[in-house]
Amino acid sequence: MKLISSEELIQTPIFRVTLDYALDPGGFEIKRAIVQHGGSAVMMPVDEKGRILLVRQYRLPARQYLWELPAGRVDEGETLLQAARRELLEETGYRAKRWKKIAEFYPSPGFLAEKMTIFLAMDLTAGEAKPMEDERIETRWFTRRELQDWMKTGKIKDAKTMIGLCRYREK
Repeated sequence: MKLISSEELIQTPIFRVTLDYALDPGGFEIKRAIVQHGGSAVMMPVDEKGRILLVRQYRLPARQYLWELPAGRVDEGETLLQAARRELLEETGYRAKRWKKIAEFYPSPGFLAEKMTIFLAMDLTAGEAKPMEDERIETRWFTRRELQDWMKTGKIKDAKTMIGLCRYREK
């Protein structure tokens, strides 16, 4: 598949939207509006007891509060790990000494160019959270069993959290 053209339709501080046109050698063509996003780092903070820290915040597109793994956008010039460290501190106040990548995926590749990368964050030290001015974040530690039950009953609705928990269960 060869990209023939890409026209920017919208530019925001978080993402841009392009209208892309691609063609393969056989003549098959695709024309799509695509949300261009620089990617996200997702953190799964795990304490010495094996508990997992989730954050709860209101998600305007979902129109509800969601419990989820902390996550944030990778800023320009940042590595994934730098973004993970920054976001973990901002959203939870924790710092981690050990990091391990456990998954990377595209949450909705039909129209969204964002790639998410999930890291285990271990050997944690507590500190003060510094959320952005438009974030109101609650944190809570959960056992693996609680989160498995929440996934079975549909209380966890966030895809990155489901993927992270499934990958962590494999460990």
